[in-house]
Amino acid sequence: MNETVLLLAAAIASGTPLVLAGLGLLVNEKAGVVNLGAEGMMLIAAVAGFATAFGTGSEVLALGAGALAGATAAAVFGLLVIGLNANQYAAGLALSLFGGGFSAFVGIGYVGRKLGDPAAPLAGSIGHWLADLPVIGPLLFGQHPIVWLSLALTAAVAWLLYRTRAGLVLRAIGESPESAHALGYQVRLIRFAAVVTGGALCGVAGACLSVVYAPMWVEGLVAGRGWIALALTTFATWRPGRVLLGAWLFGGVTLLQFHLQAQGVAIASQLLAMLPYLATIVVLALISRNPAWIRANMPASLGRPFHAD
Repeated sequence: MNETVLLLAAAIASGTPLVLAGLGLLVNEKAGVVNLGAEGMMLIAAVAGFATAFGTGSEVLALGAGALAGATAAAVFGLLVIGLNANQYAAGLALSLFGGGFSAFVGIGYVGRKLGDPAAPLAGSIGHWLADLPVIGPLLFGQHPIVWLSLALTAAVAWLLYRTRAGLVLRAIGESPESAHALGYQVRLIRFAAVVTGGALCGVAGACLSVVYAPMWVEGLVAGRGWIALALTTFATWRPGRVLLGAWLFGGVTLLQFHLQAQGVAIASQLLAMLPYLATIVVLALISRNPAWIRANMPASLGRPFHAD
């Protein structure tokens, strides 16, 4: 029982970067914009966050630097696809490729360096006895505060989208930007704000990987999580709560490879490393068997440029 709880707690921690990135991409797609550059944004933010943490020793500043780096990269993407009507898919792929090369170049001097001990979990500030509670203690109170931030952001995004006028406008733009424009809403400006917000959340996710989850920098640190986060939005049918649960599920699959190796399972490590991506393909294949269900949940104008008269 104790081992199972610890594995669940580790799955939550592993899935937290996917929660943050998935929420950011969800905001983008609810506004009708597809950003395939999540991997690149997370890599740029990861090296920016690590460099900031290495120079200042502050996790808060590092996460802020990651958010700023992700927002800046997303702003460039937004200018291309919203301001200049560039193809969203091509621009996103270009951003992903650029982020991989740029982060590798900038991070050369940080390869092999490590940060100090990560900040104490939340339990350290409110009493170790909470972490000793059965089941709930290790799952929640033994986690890093970034896990609590991801929970708060999930609730905030759900509230914004489905309980506020701003969320209603954002969803309307994702469904029919022409109708929203006819009602007087600044479609391009709102889409740009959504893209920058999504980039900032992807940036926090990238910085979380290099500063909290694995406090070090190596080339390609994100390791495909940006692509998994993209698939996660479809898997979650564009619902914030499902993004949270799906991210934890993929986090558990990621940890499964290490658990099986520790148990001495006679499977090649390369095959075990494929598990998260194999799970992503299987889930998408299963969902794709019902295209009508996807169309019913997907924003109607997703990926379509908007041309104002």
